Amino acid sequence: MSNLLVNKLFSMVEENKNAAVEAEFDWDAFENEDAGFTANRAELEAQYDKTLSTVAEKEVIDGIVISMNKREVVINIGYKSDGIVSLNEFRYNQELTVGDTVEVYVESQEDKKGQLVLSHKKARALRSWDRVNSALENDEIIKGYIKCRTKGGMIVDVFGIEAFLPGSQIDVKPIRDYDIYVGKTMEFKVVKINHEFKNVVVSHKALIEAELEQQKKEIIAKLEKGQVLEGTVKNITSYGVFIDLGGVDGLIHITDLSWGRVSHPSEIVELDQKLNVVILDFDDEKKRIALGLKQLTPHPWDALDAEMKVGDRVMGKVVVMADYGAFVEIAAGVEGLIHVSEMSWSQHLRSAQDFMKVGDEVEAQIITLDREERKMSLGLKQLKQDPWEGVEAKYAVNSKHSAKVRNFTNFGVFVEIEEGVDGLIHISDLSWTKKVKHPAEFTQIGTEIEVVVLEIDKDNRRLSLGHKQLEENPWDVFETIFATDSVHEGTIVEIFEKGAVVALPYGVEGFATPRHLVKEDGSQAKVEEKLTFKVIEFSKAAKRIILSHSRTFEDVKRAEVSEKKKTESANMKKGVKKMKDSIEKTTLGDISELAALKTKLEKGDK
Repeated sequence: MSNLLVNKLFSMVEENKNAAVEAEFDWDAFENEDAGFTANRAELEAQYDKTLSTVAEKEVIDGIVISMNKREVVINIGYKSDGIVSLNEFRYNQELTVGDTVEVYVESQEDKKGQLVLSHKKARALRSWDRVNSALENDEIIKGYIKCRTKGGMIVDVFGIEAFLPGSQIDVKPIRDYDIYVGKTMEFKVVKINHEFKNVVVSHKALIEAELEQQKKEIIAKLEKGQVLEGTVKNITSYGVFIDLGGVDGLIHITDLSWGRVSHPSEIVELDQKLNVVILDFDDEKKRIALGLKQLTPHPWDALDAEMKVGDRVMGKVVVMADYGAFVEIAAGVEGLIHVSEMSWSQHLRSAQDFMKVGDEVEAQIITLDREERKMSLGLKQLKQDPWEGVEAKYAVNSKHSAKVRNFTNFGVFVEIEEGVDGLIHISDLSWTKKVKHPAEFTQIGTEIEVVVLEIDKDNRRLSLGHKQLEENPWDVFETIFATDSVHEGTIVEIFEKGAVVALPYGVEGFATPRHLVKEDGSQAKVEEKLTFKVIEFSKAAKRIILSHSRTFEDVKRAEVSEKKKTESANMKKGVKKMKDSIEKTTLGDISELAALKTKLEKGDK
């Protein structure tokens, strides 16, 4: 009931009261404290009661806002007094005005002050779940008040229930500042209800998607390759920029932003920036749209100086580094590659980062130039003289030099005499005397080593070097010292399956097989044992000395046995001769006696 109607009723009652007082008031009774209305009192009270609503406590009814201030809202529910509700209970509804119908919960008809006590918040809470379920079933649009931020979205007051608004459901475009929505009243759709956990999920995005979908269909139907459209930067990623074309999104890949190198799209565009783009391509259903920005400007290669040619020197800035080389921008959008092999005359495998870094200003020479393919290769080493020019004079055969060890292989040592001039020392040319199994036993990478030039291979840009040739060949002397059958003292330094390495005087090494390591007592020789060895073989060409410890005592025994046999043989010969002489003498005597006997017998017969 409106306030105007209530006031009229009260005026009518007052007029009737005044008339009754003037006509029937009993002053005598008044003096005796028994004043009042008589005949019309009951009728007036009944008439007044008809103007009032029957209100029961603990129920929800509708009321009318009759006045508002900054703190309170006065609501008339047709009762004999109006109720007052805190304005905070209506903060979800920023558009509340006088005359609006609102629901309230009657907490008490009269408090201690005789005031009607109402609550809008409790009324909403009692009816909230019914309304939320109805909104979901009927796909209704409802209003809610965004109370605060939370992880992943916002908390929204909907009919007194705290609903969750995901960040992805606030708008069709990504939201960067959630705080600007706090305190706002917006329209939503209920998209999900979990009755078990009393959770409600709402969406504002769903309200505008239908409208955008229609706009999107209209825009897509008009798309053509090469068409130029105006768009707004919607999102920036590391690989490109998403452009809003008015309800449909397209992607400008990072390579289509500029003719020059772009490290990140944010170097070219900003969020919410409006710009013109060209449609490069789209799929059959036009769901993926490829856009371009650089295509709206001429290609930098077309503006390249027509006089530029191979052999020219150019200045540029290093924009990209890779292990195999560096890309140098000599003009906006015009790049050349300096391969790592073109950075130095040195042939050692190195990374391009050893020579330069991104941002360096470098001077280079054009090696190749292909305007049609828009490719260019550059070189740094061409700005320096080739060290192999005149190498025969500078590094003549038998000349001595100092080199730096760069790398090892199983067969030798690679060294660098100067940048770009490399050589190989074969493992056999490291030492005259020592058996080198691996170059690491002889030297270390990075150290200086003295070398002699043995051979020059200019075509392959390689020198054959030697280290042992710095000294005379000691094997010319060893040939006389370690002659076959000569005996020397040696120390066993290493034993393996096939034999042992023996260290001999003058730093030379020999080799003995296992059977030549047996000692006189029958035991086997051990590492670091010092013994006498006999040279049983010497090879100057192969630089090999074969030794034997066993032969040192075996040959003595063999000599003793031989000498004994010789003595016994001589004695035997003497005995045989004496015997022969004795036999000869006995035979002659016997013959003489027999001859005399024979003569005597013959005389007797006569």
